[in-house]
Amino acid sequence: MEIRTTGYGHPDAEKLSAEVQQEYVQRYGDMDVTAMHPDHFDPPAGLFVVGYLDGEPVACGGWRAKERNDDGLLDGDAELKRMYVVPSARGRGLAREILRHLERTAAEAGRTRFVLETGTEQPEALALYASEGYEPITKFGFYKDSPQSVCLGKPLGA
Repeated sequence: MEIRTTGYGHPDAEKLSAEVQQEYVQRYGDMDVTAMHPDHFDPPAGLFVVGYLDGEPVACGGWRAKERNDDGLLDGDAELKRMYVVPSARGRGLAREILRHLERTAAEAGRTRFVLETGTEQPEALALYASEGYEPITKFGFYKDSPQSVCLGKPLGA
């Protein structure tokens, strides 16, 4: 897979983000309404990538810088957002490849911990994150009070 830094506003990133939103509708009954803006993913305070197979966009993900707040986030955190692999490309390790690329770039940008919010209806994501060393953290974000919300974190650069 070729991983390209595209930005969140790139047409391929927008296409894959729309697809992941439909996946949320199928799994949870509604789209993710967390505030997102292309500027959140502009380096050095963020990054958004798209993975390509044979020139076709098949995977995406990004991170955005976060700092200490009342939800338990810490200075130096980077929040993982919009991890997605198209159904036809699943099961090939592409999500893991994107995740590791994003972790590396966040660490290179001086971020010290990766945090994310996923949900109980995404067992594949939960399994991936557990296998990569993510552990439960204090819930944060728009869905912190939802019983379906799962928040995880992992130190970077250890």
